[in-house]
Amino acid sequence: MTPRTTPIPFRRAPTWSLGWNNILRWMLGLLDPVVLALSLWGIAWLVEGRLGAPYLTLSLVVFSLTFPGTARLEMRGWALARHVLSGWATLAGLLLLFGYATDYIWRFDREAIGLWLVAAPLCVLGAHGALRALTPWLLHLQGESKRAVIAGANAHGLALAQELEADAYIDTRMVGFFDDRAQDRAADTGPFPLLGALDDLPRYARENRIEVIYLALPMATQPRIVRLLDALCDSTVSIYFIPDIFVTDLMQGRMDAVGDLPVVSVCETPFNGLNALVKRISDIVISALILLAISPLLLAIAAAVKMSSPGPVIYRQRRYGLAGEEILVSKFRSMTTTDDGRQAIVQAKRDDPRITRVGGFLRRSSLDELPQFFDVLVGRMSIVGPRPHAVAQNEAYRKSIKGYMVRHKVKPGITGWAQVNGWRGETETLDKMEMRVAYDLAYLRNWSLRLDLYIIFKTIAVVFNDRHAY
Repeated sequence: MTPRTTPIPFRRAPTWSLGWNNILRWMLGLLDPVVLALSLWGIAWLVEGRLGAPYLTLSLVVFSLTFPGTARLEMRGWALARHVLSGWATLAGLLLLFGYATDYIWRFDREAIGLWLVAAPLCVLGAHGALRALTPWLLHLQGESKRAVIAGANAHGLALAQELEADAYIDTRMVGFFDDRAQDRAADTGPFPLLGALDDLPRYARENRIEVIYLALPMATQPRIVRLLDALCDSTVSIYFIPDIFVTDLMQGRMDAVGDLPVVSVCETPFNGLNALVKRISDIVISALILLAISPLLLAIAAAVKMSSPGPVIYRQRRYGLAGEEILVSKFRSMTTTDDGRQAIVQAKRDDPRITRVGGFLRRSSLDELPQFFDVLVGRMSIVGPRPHAVAQNEAYRKSIKGYMVRHKVKPGITGWAQVNGWRGETETLDKMEMRVAYDLAYLRNWSLRLDLYIIFKTIAVVFNDRHAY
């Protein structure tokens, strides 16, 4: 297969994030209308033994009038009770007034309406209590709180820091500010320290496990912003602009919010919230089915490798995984050597003497990669994603290819968008590796489950027709 040299075809406008914080906001928006409608249905079944057309019509009216809900997770106790009861009193008054004015009220059982008027606000309060109890578990799915810093000690930056500090349901912890102005000229940063100048930020982020950076810099400082973004390309930190501004070549660019303040994602993983759940479930289901189907083949390959040459059947090489963390990737041994990937390694070439007879067939057919489905099951890898490179290669390429480390904002894959477009096998020149990285980043910008399935099916065709790997 001849590698493609056409431009990468993907570029999309920013979209709204589906992170856990936004999922919670949607749940809050749906909570009141859904609970009110369901409580009406339940009482109708309890009293009349059926759900008639009048109740369905009333539930639609109630849903329309109450969507989206206005309660917030910060509300609790009497504040929440007053909010729910006052809103319900207004809604119930309007419904009763309309019902009596049109005689529509007589289509309902009086006992059912009386029970609903009492039960509906109690059900809403109970649902808010359940969501509040569930929220810490939802946030726990994202792991420990993320450490964040803000570039720009100004009014917008301080407002953002206060929102982060006040909202207990945001899984981000504020560390401090960076600003080129002296301490006496910068805005009052409150309890948060001024950690240094903007040029100090990339080094500080790498050395202190900073996971999120908010850029609260005015557009008049565009050269500083561009210089800072270039310096942060050599990291896996998530970057957001505040407030709404225009930038080009976004990585999963989308609108988001911290409290009531809008932010724009500049460099973010596509696998947040619901997307992460969809990706993980698809990985588990597909890899489990594949392993069940190929288990006899795995045993046959293992026996062939064992008998063909001395050494282990499976070897594990150190690669960079999600967020640039080292992982061990499994493969059937295809060479007489088993480099672990830490030291500088020599990529396999055509007629490479290190490749065994069985190993040559395994590499050409990609059967040596099959043990990586076990890595997918345990969560180290994904079926589709950027192919992982040895640690030594990463350390070399991260300095010479802009945006190289951004590909590590997702789990590495057994196959990927670059591989099905001809960039598979040896990449002996920097230009070829740049093209592979460009396709990897295009995949991150445009991920969807449909794209994953397309890549999986196309991989099968590529494996049987590719003459590029050896």
